[in-house]
Amino acid sequence: MARQVRGSHEAATDLESIAEYISRDSTFYAAAFVEEVLSVAATLERFSGRGRVVPEVGEEIIRELFVKGYRLLYRIGDDSVLVLGVIHGWRDLGRARE
Repeated sequence: MARQVRGSHEAATDLESIAEYISRDSTFYAAAFVEEVLSVAATLERFSGRGRVVPEVGEEIIRELFVKGYRLLYRIGDDSVLVLGVIHGWRDLGRARE
């Protein structure tokens, strides 16, 4: 079943911050990173269950995919997928919620 993929405000802010950081060294690689994240997010329209369950959350509907060392976090709904955020792969969500 195809689902509409949407991005949260937080995810957009995350992606913008990461791109800004990468662009300090290379605007080319910053743009390439954004393109890859958006491309991976678009695949969730048809393959929303392909990511793993986020270990810190443990809920079947909250999943993640890794993109170049970053975690693309998303929530699966009945007819949509909401991208929740893009965070560094080493970041522990358990500690971030405290």
